[in-house]
Amino acid sequence: MPLGLIVECVVAVLLVVTIGYCYVLNKRLKCLRADEASLRATIAELVTATEIAERAILGLKSTAGNADRTLGARLGEAEEVSRKLSNQLQGGEDVLERIGSVAASAQAVAPQAGVSQPAPTQAPEPAAVQPVDEMPARKKVTGDLCRAANETASRLEQFRRRTSGRVA
Repeated sequence: MPLGLIVECVVAVLLVVTIGYCYVLNKRLKCLRADEASLRATIAELVTATEIAERAILGLKSTAGNADRTLGARLGEAEEVSRKLSNQLQGGEDVLERIGSVAASAQAVAPQAGVSQPAPTQAPEPAAVQPVDEMPARKKVTGDLCRAANETASRLEQFRRRTSGRVA
């Protein structure tokens, strides 16, 4: 066998192997290009979803800001109402103490002076006439109301602090 024929056979075999490898490589490149198209579609969907999420986040931030302002205003109003109630309760207690002292001094003066109380022409209404003995019970109720108002004010203050800490 001549050496030229052997070389030509080896070259022919190598060409066949090269053609086969090019065929396999071509198939892989086609699959890669197909995957590239689906990858681009996936990336486009991801970008769209990201834009939608960003708009939703901006909307949520706006809503949270509005809620914070509204809540702050309402808390301020609630604190003001609590202060007014506390002041009114204190004023009510003062008036009640004055009435009690006036009634006590009137009872003390009436027996000493020998003045008799005139008989009423009409029966007094039960809700309007209160015996002096009920004054301590009223003070207790008034004190309970005052404590409840103070407790409500402190709870509102704690709630305001918690909500301001969360928003910040």
